Amino acid sequence: MWNFNKFQDNTAVILPDGREVSYPELQRLSDSLGAKIAERSLIFNLCSNTLGSLLGYVSALEHRNVPLMLDEHIALEVVNGFIDEYRPDYLWLPVSRREDFAGTVIYETEGYVLLRTEFNREYQLHDDLALLLTTSGSVGSPKFVRQSYKNIAANTASIVEYLHLDTAERAITSLPMNYTFGISVINSHLMVGATLVLSPYTIMQREFWTLMSEQKVTSLSGVPYTYEMLDKLRFMRRDLPDLHTLTQAGGKLSPELHQKFAEYAQAQGKNFVVMYGQTEATARMSYLPPELSLTKVGSMGIAVPGGKFSLIDADNQQIIEPGVVGELVYEGDNVTLGYAQSRGDLAKGDEFGGRLLTGDMARFDEDGFFYVVGRKKRFLKIFGNRVNLDETERLIKSHFCDLDCACTGQDDAMCIYVTNQQRLKEVQNFVAETSKISFVAFKVKYLAEIPKNEAGKTLYKELDKIA
Repeated sequence: MWNFNKFQDNTAVILPDGREVSYPELQRLSDSLGAKIAERSLIFNLCSNTLGSLLGYVSALEHRNVPLMLDEHIALEVVNGFIDEYRPDYLWLPVSRREDFAGTVIYETEGYVLLRTEFNREYQLHDDLALLLTTSGSVGSPKFVRQSYKNIAANTASIVEYLHLDTAERAITSLPMNYTFGISVINSHLMVGATLVLSPYTIMQREFWTLMSEQKVTSLSGVPYTYEMLDKLRFMRRDLPDLHTLTQAGGKLSPELHQKFAEYAQAQGKNFVVMYGQTEATARMSYLPPELSLTKVGSMGIAVPGGKFSLIDADNQQIIEPGVVGELVYEGDNVTLGYAQSRGDLAKGDEFGGRLLTGDMARFDEDGFFYVVGRKKRFLKIFGNRVNLDETERLIKSHFCDLDCACTGQDDAMCIYVTNQQRLKEVQNFVAETSKISFVAFKVKYLAEIPKNEAGKTLYKELDKIA
């Protein structure tokens, strides 16, 4: 996967206390852990943005074991459900969680312990299987995406190419390590011998910004929610002379914020790169060249090197006319093997065949740049009118700056959740006036906080339970 021996004099990792880990040291740590694990083992990694967690991931891939990545703070009953279903040979977890799980401690380093379970290899791993990650909508579900070594290598190489990454880069871990976008940042920077600044802090904490400045971070990555928070935190007033690249993926950024950050980047001589991806395509499928970030506001850009986009209509016929909306289809070596929902699925090979129906509805313009307009299933028919729930959310957020919102519901009955109790009637009237549909079709409810996952994506299934 990586060739750490190429970067003998480079710093691989910087910790919050200033400790630096060289590439040779990272290799040594990886080999020491790898020597304790039987070949082609399944390992649950309860991870965070720490050296111990990173070491577990790196060592597993380097020694052809398969890590299943989970958030360090995941509920015990959820992890136990995964363990019962997949029966891993090993658990790699923080020392603080050692007492939560049965097993024998066989190794400990960098705040993590390796537990050997008693399951005795009750699974079979396909030779191509490299990594298991949750999908953004499968919290608590035993459904994981099966990524191959080829998938990771292909996507990493394309990211390195279009972002022009080299050894001078210093990226901060602003996203969870068990999230496909976050792990792609790690993969791409380790590939070129760059430096990862491991941050246990969030952008809401002062320590994060201190670390950014002290370690001269050159790039910052985020999902739409990250950029919404950056805007509220008055990020653009900060003095960050070393920061030269801002990347965004994990969902569609509102055109208003896209334009705002693109203008900021242009004025400050920085790059603002909007991207699009899914776990099912390893990480990233498109990018918008930064020089076009202002002329193509709202666009997800073009396919990454080695990839290809197309659109299909309801009859599975390819759309060739600009401006026509259809389902977005992606083809490339980064399209993953398929899903796993039980340990028996770990023996399966490639089920997607390099082609992914994304479930997103999109259009392309005369120049071949693509624009996502919403999810295929995120539409309602209201009194005969087709209403895009994602677009409705965007309109509400852009009109009301003092609230967060989420839309769900069923045909002829949209349910809108907002975080400002004083605005319920105003939101209802605004949506009715904007859509030209009677206000009786819209029920607006107050919710103190919109449920989101660790990557900032709204958990619509949780809202459906409330409704």
